[in-house]
Amino acid sequence: MQQFDFLSVTPQNFEEQALAVFQHQAEHCKVYKDFLGYLNVVPKKITSTQEIPFLPIQFFKSHRIISNDHPIQETFLSSGTTGMSQSQHMVTDISLYEKSYLSAFEQFYGDIREYTVLALLPSYLERNGSSLIYMVEDLIHKSQNPNSGFYLHNHQELFDKLQEQENKQAKTILIGVSFALLDFIEKYPCNLKHTIVMETGGMKGKRKEMIREELHEELKKGFGLENIHSEYGMTELLSQAYFDDSQKFNCPPWMKILIRDTEDALSLLPIGKSGGINVIDLANINSCSFIATQDLGKVYNNGQFDVLGRFDNSDIRGCNLLIQ
Repeated sequence: MQQFDFLSVTPQNFEEQALAVFQHQAEHCKVYKDFLGYLNVVPKKITSTQEIPFLPIQFFKSHRIISNDHPIQETFLSSGTTGMSQSQHMVTDISLYEKSYLSAFEQFYGDIREYTVLALLPSYLERNGSSLIYMVEDLIHKSQNPNSGFYLHNHQELFDKLQEQENKQAKTILIGVSFALLDFIEKYPCNLKHTIVMETGGMKGKRKEMIREELHEELKKGFGLENIHSEYGMTELLSQAYFDDSQKFNCPPWMKILIRDTEDALSLLPIGKSGGINVIDLANINSCSFIATQDLGKVYNNGQFDVLGRFDNSDIRGCNLLIQ
């Protein structure tokens, strides 16, 4: 699909474009093609995105998910504790990822050059192959701002920089992994008025996991903010959704969330029901755009969604206690 441009996707043509991508990947992504064959799905008979089977995200840990024969430009790796297998997202056109996150950022936040971008991502900086680090590093570069940059464990320097930015009333975004933001505010509580704090989720084994509402309450107190933002992305995707002042996650036009039944992975649930999150990411044209994640969530009528937690495939039934 050399002529496909995910940036041309609109709410009006999403269905048509997604079906075209599905037909392409059903033919050219060997792993997805084999998966569909195992399910006895005939791609040409699929006429709606509601009928598309979604590839379980675990396949990225064991297979090469590629829809063309082009050279690999970047391989993004998921984080994982010792002994755990990591997901590998082999990207044959890194410009698609760059276009995706830059366009989405502009849609939700405006021109990156208006911001100072500060990053507190120690667990990501300390390993290789992070798609988040790739994105944030590029956003820092494209901000063209000498005050933008990464912070590791130098919390005093970060606090001083935030105060400097606040004194100048400069628009600032602080992107941080959850445990590092909590560590920071324990020693350096702030009262920010010109800074957006965006948590990227995950305690990475550093702290007890918290539900998002609890985490955001702690961060709001520590940073003196009315709202905390969040980014929903993963190694296996090339797009992100953002949890902003609307207090719901919002997708860019080329990304969509559907909810599946946790008891029947091939059945979708209606709007407002909680279940497993399926993601359509049309920027993923060269791998697989139809991914069944291990997250639990709920979609609303306007397309916004919530992430309610995670489930383990070995214990899906037990997780139904969480579903309302």
